Amino acid sequence: MKNWFRRRDKGEDIAHALYLGAVAQARQPVFYAEHGVPDSVDGRFDLIVLHVYLLLQPLHRLAQGNELSGELGNAGDAAAIRAGEIAQSLFDIMFGDMDRSLREMGVSDISVGKRVKHMAKSFYGRVAAYDEGLAGSGEILAAALERNLFGTVSPLPEHVAAMADYLCRQAEQMTKFDVDDVLAGRMLFAPWPGKGIDH
Repeated sequence: MKNWFRRRDKGEDIAHALYLGAVAQARQPVFYAEHGVPDSVDGRFDLIVLHVYLLLQPLHRLAQGNELSGELGNAGDAAAIRAGEIAQSLFDIMFGDMDRSLREMGVSDISVGKRVKHMAKSFYGRVAAYDEGLAGSGEILAAALERNLFGTVSPLPEHVAAMADYLCRQAEQMTKFDVDDVLAGRMLFAPWPGKGIDH
């Protein structure tokens, strides 16, 4: 008898767990109550994007065959492929959730597709901006956050500075995981001592 539901595992379960972790982190009230992120649809979307962006960093480095897989020899190719599958699944799950959320908000079927495409374009824009900001000066990163995370408000300088510090800390955290951690989805966000995120 044919198994009609059989499919190749492409890391969906791991990606789903990673996405839930990103959403849980993004929903922490401290971001909105103390650090100026707008508690709105846009603000919540941008915080989810920021945290998914962070989780994608070690997956992309591994998928591209960098230092994480360089010591594995032939096994590095398999690890790279697996990391790429998890990364793609994480992206797909995020935008599947965005699609569902828009429909629950009453957005028409005709408009949902356009909205999701716009959100995906926004995601790639933020990835490029945060990559540039993390590789460049503090001013570049602050400008990227002010333009995106705080794009619908006029934030206080200390709010922008705090979130820049947070992003830098988490980006550093994402460099600390070995291949097994990355492929198992064991990528936890770092504490932010004194800023309300100590677990």
